[in-house]
Amino acid sequence: MSGTQREVEFRFLAQPTDVNFGGKVHGGMAMKWLDQAGYACAVGWSGAYCVTASVSGIQFLAPILIGDLVTVRARLIHTGTSSMHLSVDVLARDLRSGEERLATSCVMVFVALDKPDGGKPTAVPPWTPVEERDRRLQEYALKLMEMSRAMEPLVRATREA
Repeated sequence: MSGTQREVEFRFLAQPTDVNFGGKVHGGMAMKWLDQAGYACAVGWSGAYCVTASVSGIQFLAPILIGDLVTVRARLIHTGTSSMHLSVDVLARDLRSGEERLATSCVMVFVALDKPDGGKPTAVPPWTPVEERDRRLQEYALKLMEMSRAMEPLVRATREA
């Protein structure tokens, strides 16, 4: 049922196939995990097929090592007419010491479509923050949206040059 699931959490172990030549999980793998959790959260909220529209403010803050317990959390922080802004974090925990660290963080925007192939944007259930933490996250999403809009003319000019 749409409009009820605004959070998703994935958990798994970082595997040898996830790492780069330096022995740490490579950024592309972390981005794949962000996209998967974001997609699951967006579909859970909208009840529709969704596509990634943008990724903003991505930060790689700490390494993820083989054997770390990886937790990927996606949480709805703003809705538009057909779009959903999600805060998505990747946390890594050393199972021996219990130390957990924020490894990667970003805000992703997904758009709900009426059908998977050639679909058009479709309405999503509105969401209004209630808790102070959610209000702050929504304000952050709105600021990122403003910055993105301000950059559009620059991107267009670069393409035309």
